[in-house]
Parts: sequence; structure tokens; C-alpha cells
Amino acid sequence: MRTTPTPTLERLAHQKYVRLTSYRKSGAAVSTPVHIAIEAGHAFVRTWSTSGKYKRLVHHPAVELAPSTWRGQPIGPGISARARVLSGAEAVHAGQALAQKYPRCRASSFRSTTACAAIGPCISN
Repeated sequence: MRTTPTPTLERLAHQKYVRLTSYRKSGAAVSTPVHIAIEAGHAFVRTWSTSGKYKRLVHHPAVELAPSTWRGQPIGPGISARARVLSGAEAVHAGQALAQKYPRCRASSFRSTTACAAIGPCISN
């Protein structure tokens, strides 16, 4: 099933890398380049479950995504979003979406020490 990404995420759908900015408990921003897959209005990223990025996503779900180079230098404006760590079938689905976009980075090479996160656009009230 192929779906169309939401307009805010649409411009990231064909990016190879995006800069994911997550926040420490202190509120300090930390930016890192990540692979991204967009599906059904959500962005999926993968990281090691022992990484600082994972810990920041668990404690502070507000993030920013921006198109970037492989070194994390932004090449366009960012999008505010919220992230959540996935588990079970959702994590498997996210891993498959990433593996389809990046065939050389198969999910099997990450084993059980990785975590996937779903990121959706923030909705302002």
C-alpha cells in the first residue's frame, strides 16, 4: 500500500539524509544526520537503543527535521515534529520501510540493539 506523505513531510520524502535535532533533559539541542523513510504521514528513523539520540527521544519527544548533507549540515528549513519510540510490529514495519529505501542498510544488520522512531508533524492549537 502506497500512501502520500503529509505536505510538511513531503519535502523530506526524497532526502537521503535529514538532520534530526533532539533535546537533552536540560533543553540543549543536539543535531545528528539520520536516514529517513516517509510513509502514511510519518517519518521513520533508526538508531542504536544505547545511543544518546534514543535516550533523548524517550525523555523529550519534541524534535526538528531538516533536509541535510550526510554530515548534518542543513540545506533547507526545518519542520517541528514529535517522535515516539516504536516497538513490536510497528518497529518491524518502520525497519522494513527504511530497508526498502536504503537496501544496503538492511534491518538484519542492526539486530536487536536498535530502535525505530515514528515522527509526525506538530499540530499547533
